[in-house]
Amino acid sequence: MKKQTLTLYNTLSQKKEIFEANKNGTKLFVCGPTVYDYLHIGNARTFAFFDLFVRFLRNKGIKVKYLQNITDIDDKIIAKALQENSTPKEVAEKYTKIFMHDMKALHIKSVSIYAPATKFIPQIIKQVEGLIEKKHAYLIEGDGWYFDLKTFGDYGKLAKRTIEQAEDGVSRIDANEHKRNQGDFCLWKFSKSDEPTWSAPFGNGRPGWHIEDTAISEHFFGSQYDIHGGGLDLMFPHHEAEIAQEESLSGKKPFVRIWMHAGLVKVNGKKMSKSLGNFITIDEILKKTSPAVFRYIVASHHYGSPLDYTDELVRSAKESLKTITLFLLKASMVKKNKGGSVWESLEKAKRVFELALENDVNTPEALAAIFSLMHEIQPRIFDLKKSEAAKIAKWIQGSLEIFGVELDLKAPSRKVKALIKKRELFRSNKQFIQGDAVRKEIEELGYTIEDTPLGPLAVAS
Repeated sequence: MKKQTLTLYNTLSQKKEIFEANKNGTKLFVCGPTVYDYLHIGNARTFAFFDLFVRFLRNKGIKVKYLQNITDIDDKIIAKALQENSTPKEVAEKYTKIFMHDMKALHIKSVSIYAPATKFIPQIIKQVEGLIEKKHAYLIEGDGWYFDLKTFGDYGKLAKRTIEQAEDGVSRIDANEHKRNQGDFCLWKFSKSDEPTWSAPFGNGRPGWHIEDTAISEHFFGSQYDIHGGGLDLMFPHHEAEIAQEESLSGKKPFVRIWMHAGLVKVNGKKMSKSLGNFITIDEILKKTSPAVFRYIVASHHYGSPLDYTDELVRSAKESLKTITLFLLKASMVKKNKGGSVWESLEKAKRVFELALENDVNTPEALAAIFSLMHEIQPRIFDLKKSEAAKIAKWIQGSLEIFGVELDLKAPSRKVKALIKKRELFRSNKQFIQGDAVRKEIEELGYTIEDTPLGPLAVAS
């Protein structure tokens, strides 16, 4: 059988490239959250995708060390502390706990190491020192140390921008009229008297935003590694700054072999904004729908494409999951029959599924392979052998596990079971009006009834 190859779209080269796994374990770094507030649906999409990606790699037998930073010192955290009459440390701890709770709730569990920035201050200081020594950094008195873009000729190679265009990416604590170039970014900010501060030979203060990522990744992975991921909104200036910092320090290129970016999320066709009232947090998602629905929505879109989150999209995802759940429940009802010669169909679905994921993690095509198999088998599912039905169900569930989609296949409650029995009694006595009334009761309890040749099935709506 021909060996399959994994291709990934590299933002740096702007083309798909064959990815060869690192013999010593693939090293993946994904930008984590700034913990000053509840995270939104865009964050959730990025983290859910990279969890899916790592599950896929590990399922292929590829060892992955997945590292994610947590920005727990930042202007936004300091501002939030003032707003909540708290301290920056208390704010960071509070929202880190919420972040970890949300990740667990969304079944995101593939991260090997979470690395808070404040735990790596010595590594950050060392990198700033190195950039100062190599003349890539300059001092603005009373403010801090800045990276001089003119000293790094490759700046903009990821986002395909020039140094002159870099001012578009001025962010967070980077604004200062005394900078040499408008796009220069802060490496180390001198702290005010009421702000968190750390001792450093070049002046007491706190890290800039970009420097923590390279300090943390270098600590765990060295000056070069395999894959860097994050949301598309971070490509410029954040990821561009990381490249400038690490390649200036090490003199090695490329800093990262492959850059992967998750597409942006809109809500009802518009960019998320608190002023528009369409800013959706992970907490709000989980109050309205199940983690499985959200993970399914993520898998139903290619990671690099935009995602427009709408009520209709949620309804569609629920219906798709209901279809899969019904199929799996029917498969569990199958008795000992003659069999239906399903092995060729199953093997074809497996090949299509695997090839889709090998092709730049094309999850929509992989999902389509699952539905194609179900569509083919559905008309004759009750003619299968029990072992055939079980094997198909096992493969579907295993495939969904890669996507982080965990279905509720538990039996309904005693109350629902009693109502199903009552409805069947009415139906057997041809009391269809009473039977329909009981069906409505069951639906009001959150279940849909489907009648099959082997009896009724109740599926959570």
